[in-house]
Amino acid sequence: MAAAGALERSFVELSGAERERPRHFREFTVCGIGTANALAGAVKYSESAGGFYYMESGKLFSVTRNRFIHWKTSGDTLELVEESLDVNLLNNTVRLKFQNCSLLPGGVHISETQNHVIILILTNQTVHRLLLPHPSRMYRSELVIESQMQSIFTDIGKVDFRDPCNSQLIPAVPGLSPNSTTSAAWLSNDGEALFALPSASGGIFVLKLPPYDIPGMVSVVELKQSSVMQRLLIGWMPTAIRGDQGPSDRPFALAVHCVEHDAFIFALCQDHKLRMWSYKDQMCLMAADMLEYVPTFKDLRLAAGTGHKLRLAYSPSMGLYVGVYMHAPKQGQFCIFQLVSTENNRYSLDHISSLFTSQETLIDFAITSTDIWAMWHDAENQTVVKYINYEQYGSLTSVMLPHPKDNAAGQWNSVFMHSLPEEEIILRDDQDPREMYLQNLFTPGRFINAALCKALQIFCRGTERKSDLSWSELKKEVTLAVESELQGSVTEYEFSQEEFRNLQQEFWCKFYACCLQYQEALSHPLALHLNPHTNMVCLLKKGYLSFLVPSSLVDHLYLLPDENLLAEDEAAISDDVDIARDVMCLIKCLRLIGESVTMDMAAVMEMSCYNLQSPEKAAEQILEDLITIDVENVMEDICSKLQEIKNPIQAIGLLVREMDYETEVEMEKGFNPAQPLNIRMNLSQLYGGNTAACIVCRGVCKIASTRFLICRDLLILQHLLMRLGDAVILGAGQLVQDQQDLLHRTTPLLLSYYLIKWGSQCLATDVPVDTLESNLQHLSVLELTDSGAVMANKFVSSPQTIVELFFQEVARKHIISHLFSQPKAPLSQTGLNWPEMITATTNYLLQLLWPSNPGCLFLECLMGNCQYVQLQDYIQLLRPWCQVNVGSCQFMLGRCYLVTGEGQKALDCFRHAASEVGKEEFLDRLIRSEDGEIVSTPKMQYYDKVLRLLDVVGLPELVIQLASSILTEAGGDWKSQATLRTCIFKHHLDLGHNSQAYEALTQIPDSSRQLDCLRQLVVVLCERSQLQDLVEFPYVNLHNEVVAIIESRARAVDLMTHNYYELLYAFHVFRHNYRKAGTVMFEYGMRLGREVRTLRGLEKQGNCYLAAVNCLRLIRPEYAWIVHPASGAVYDRPGASPKRNHDGECTAAPTNRQIEILELGDLEKECSLARIRLTLAQHDPAAVAVAGSSSAEEMVSLLVQAGLFDTAISLCQTFKLPLTPIFEGLAFKCIKLQLGGEAAQAEAWSWLAANQLSSVITTKESSATDEAWRLLSTYLERYKVQNNLYHHCVINKLLSHGVPLPNWLINSYKKVDAAELLRLYLNYDLLEEAVDLVSEYVDAVLGKGHQYFGIEFPLSATAPMVWLPYSSIDQLLQALGENSANSHNIALSQKILDKLEDYQQKVDKATRDLLYRRNL
Repeated sequence: MAAAGALERSFVELSGAERERPRHFREFTVCGIGTANALAGAVKYSESAGGFYYMESGKLFSVTRNRFIHWKTSGDTLELVEESLDVNLLNNTVRLKFQNCSLLPGGVHISETQNHVIILILTNQTVHRLLLPHPSRMYRSELVIESQMQSIFTDIGKVDFRDPCNSQLIPAVPGLSPNSTTSAAWLSNDGEALFALPSASGGIFVLKLPPYDIPGMVSVVELKQSSVMQRLLIGWMPTAIRGDQGPSDRPFALAVHCVEHDAFIFALCQDHKLRMWSYKDQMCLMAADMLEYVPTFKDLRLAAGTGHKLRLAYSPSMGLYVGVYMHAPKQGQFCIFQLVSTENNRYSLDHISSLFTSQETLIDFAITSTDIWAMWHDAENQTVVKYINYEQYGSLTSVMLPHPKDNAAGQWNSVFMHSLPEEEIILRDDQDPREMYLQNLFTPGRFINAALCKALQIFCRGTERKSDLSWSELKKEVTLAVESELQGSVTEYEFSQEEFRNLQQEFWCKFYACCLQYQEALSHPLALHLNPHTNMVCLLKKGYLSFLVPSSLVDHLYLLPDENLLAEDEAAISDDVDIARDVMCLIKCLRLIGESVTMDMAAVMEMSCYNLQSPEKAAEQILEDLITIDVENVMEDICSKLQEIKNPIQAIGLLVREMDYETEVEMEKGFNPAQPLNIRMNLSQLYGGNTAACIVCRGVCKIASTRFLICRDLLILQHLLMRLGDAVILGAGQLVQDQQDLLHRTTPLLLSYYLIKWGSQCLATDVPVDTLESNLQHLSVLELTDSGAVMANKFVSSPQTIVELFFQEVARKHIISHLFSQPKAPLSQTGLNWPEMITATTNYLLQLLWPSNPGCLFLECLMGNCQYVQLQDYIQLLRPWCQVNVGSCQFMLGRCYLVTGEGQKALDCFRHAASEVGKEEFLDRLIRSEDGEIVSTPKMQYYDKVLRLLDVVGLPELVIQLASSILTEAGGDWKSQATLRTCIFKHHLDLGHNSQAYEALTQIPDSSRQLDCLRQLVVVLCERSQLQDLVEFPYVNLHNEVVAIIESRARAVDLMTHNYYELLYAFHVFRHNYRKAGTVMFEYGMRLGREVRTLRGLEKQGNCYLAAVNCLRLIRPEYAWIVHPASGAVYDRPGASPKRNHDGECTAAPTNRQIEILELGDLEKECSLARIRLTLAQHDPAAVAVAGSSSAEEMVSLLVQAGLFDTAISLCQTFKLPLTPIFEGLAFKCIKLQLGGEAAQAEAWSWLAANQLSSVITTKESSATDEAWRLLSTYLERYKVQNNLYHHCVINKLLSHGVPLPNWLINSYKKVDAAELLRLYLNYDLLEEAVDLVSEYVDAVLGKGHQYFGIEFPLSATAPMVWLPYSSIDQLLQALGENSANSHNIALSQKILDKLEDYQQKVDKATRDLLYRRNL
């Protein structure tokens, strides 16, 4: 349609009512002032409302952009609300209660200055001024960049309502006119607050409050027709009441227009005259009789002008316009004037236009420099809103119309009002009453929260219920209340299902009627609010606020009343007259069909769409029903109108194209980076408030609902055309194929609008934070977290529909950036025109929601915000007929199935989506790599993302299943093959499928990955203790790698918490490689002794060496050897840092390390040593720390120290070590015991018990010392060596500690080596003992006690030769002779000499006898 966008004739009302908890008003009480009369305060006025717009509300870069205030008065209560379409205002509601006063209707006037917003309030007894901060002074930044901001009412609690500078009692003189409800208030240039009221004497009095920051007096000025000023200060008494001020002159409506240093007060009086006063000059500057502009004024002349209304509109370019509504019975007239200045400071009215209306009760009207907006109540108590461009009909000014109703019927443009919910809900037999009533009550856009809360309070009589309920809480309360009432009314215990259903329906119907009643009451209109800067029109109703938005031409034509449609300008449809007429006829046919379709028929189409059935068949069925029940011959009328259409195919095609939002190009995403940052930040919050989102999305819902009806009727009409046949309707040139094509274009159109309507009424689910975080983790795997469509949603208190959620989270920023990407004018000069902006925003949102358009941001948004149930339902409704984004839908449906636990379905969806990779934008973005590298085919990249998603979700079975199925698709791509088989291996391993994991491992073509997986297999099976599987796998071509991995792990991890050595031992034993097994266990034992200094470590060490010995015993002797493992420092640990010298240089590894071979005997020795270590550790726990890695020599010392002499001797014998340290150690212990006390004696029994004594003495009590000496004696007797080394070392130890030698030891040593004993005596200067020993020895040689010295044959001529240790005796004599003064030494020396003399004599005799015998 050529002119479709050029002329938008009608508007649609969209409710901006909140669905969340009712507004929480902060309440304040304004106490009475002075002598306020309580009786006068009891006067009740009608409820009123009004609004205030900021001067810069239409500027793009302003803090007050799209921001306004509205109020409602009721009795003594004033409710103030500040609204913003861009941000959510905090603390934006306040309720003021004025004691003993009633607010005048319309008695609230708001002005703004640079720093303040000033609210002037008039009651029937007082006036008030509230001073609040201006928004531009509340924020540091001039940009709107936050989603929440404080309202100007935030700090209203700090206001002193009793401050006499800002509140004043209306003086009794001149007094307020009785029954007067009009008022006016304004601010002067000096900051004074002025209040104009009709006076009791018939004039106007003006009360003035001084500026808030300058002390001053309150004054009153009365304006009278004589132009004489009477100044009355408060407290003055009246001098007279003039008689020329009759009640007919009393102002009935007041309005003020401020000019520089003056204010013009317009008064519409009861005598039907409009007077203009100058406040500065205090004189009447103009008086005009309004009846001169009324065609039939005779009846009006006699009646008081009580129904007249007055409005002003100022345009900087056009001047001041005055709008007057003249009320007459059964009709009304609007007169528009322009104020014209004449000479001598006089003014006159230039009549612009007179417009007539047939409506009776005018609620409110507003004018601009071009339009009149009016709101009425009709005879059926329905709200009617219309507007008209009075400049367009200015020619009517010269015409006196006798019947204005007939002549002006087509002039007013309609506003399609938001209708109340249907009065009755018709239920089918298969529908549950509770479910259907709840659906109708809580469908978005039907009932407001306040109506439901009030109905609930009435329904539950006497029951206290919370009024501050959320939407979901309210639904539960309603259900509980109705069910409770139902159960309370049941008196019988048993009744049929049908009776229960009827009872259920009765109670739900009762509650529904109550809700309907309150909804109707709260929908009562109070005022119009028109912002000339943005051309935004709002309706202020008793319970909520609604907005008017333009209607498109198609919707406009379909919804227009019949009388308006007849007068519609066809040029607005098309430049081609024939086409325009065809379209008009087509619309009329559609309207006739729509009016004929019953609720049941409409339900048939709705259900066919919902149940995924063919809409064409439903249309065919509806057509059959229409023909069947056609009592009023409507079908004949339709057929006759179809005859008037010259080219129905073209007309239908034009209508279909007009309603189709399909585009080939996807809307660009994000703001233009070329724009400055502050502009982008400011634009980012445009229409970001909850209210704006609600309006836009309800606008979309309204369009979708209307267009769905149009498409439905169009489908029915097309079936009618096909039934009538080509020849009858279409003419010779038309083909059935054209009809079929149009039919197939209309069906997806209808389904698209149904889907959008469904989404606009489907509530989003509130999602817990942990679910959002989990979802974000899954999306991060898909690398979609940077997409604007998957921002985690922070829910506001109101339950959003999924379309609202999409608009707020994603679509709004795309739409705004698109709108301002290429502005026609500089953005700083761009004003916000509400009709244009809301129309463009709605259209772009419809494009983003349109199912057949490229891109699927809507679906992404639902997925990103965890709306899985809604997403699943949406795709199910979309899938049967829409062939766009098929793969993307399948992928997201798979995500839904994953969340609901239907993994197999999810897998099927992911597989189906794979075929669309490379064809759809979402899937292309899904496979796009972060670094931009393409590592494989797009399909394999897609599968990789899916596999990663399934992995993160925790579905290894599905990962294996999918990876196995796509192996064939990988073909010869060995990288993909390696990736897939690695994936299969990993998840088989996770599931404990060890054999399958090993099989997958062997098939990995990439050796590097195969080695990594092998390492993982080893580690995991070890951690799970599934060692048998690990050992028994064949490891074809991987044997060395497995051994290297296990060895590496064994040498790199803690020995006591991991058993890799034992695993390796089992691995080699299983393969009969006993030498390797022995080597492993020997190394294990070595490291245990070195690194694990615990008793448990020593036990394991012994077992390790024993296992190593057993391994070598299983080998033939010539092969029973192993290589000594390297020390710990030489292990090549993976990842270990290189060793460095003191200069920091890396030291070279030793290359000529000598290889040491260990045979079976060596291992047996080590095994014995390990057992002895364990014995020591068990006896002395303190020795554990040093025993593990000690050598045999060191162990002997440790054993001796611990008193384990038997064990030490055994060790020495095994390693062929001398026993000298043992005897020395035992001798030392004997010395300590002999010199020690009782504590030493008691301690000695522990180590004495660990040694086996030869016998136990029972004849007398034996001490520990005795037992120790006896143990020593036993060892000396048992372990005899050449040279009697052990006796020597014991005696030497005793003598070195100054301990006398026990007799048994002396006697023992005398038998074996008396000469050495003598030398020892000499070494330790024991001269006397040496002298005695020499004497005894000489005697023994001579035959006296020779058996005690081990002399078998004493001196005799027939015996072998004997000898004496002359050197030692000489040393003794020399030592005795060194101290000649010592008589005792001399005596001892003499004793030896005598003994030697005797010996010499006997030797001489024996020698002679021997020689004699030889000579014989």
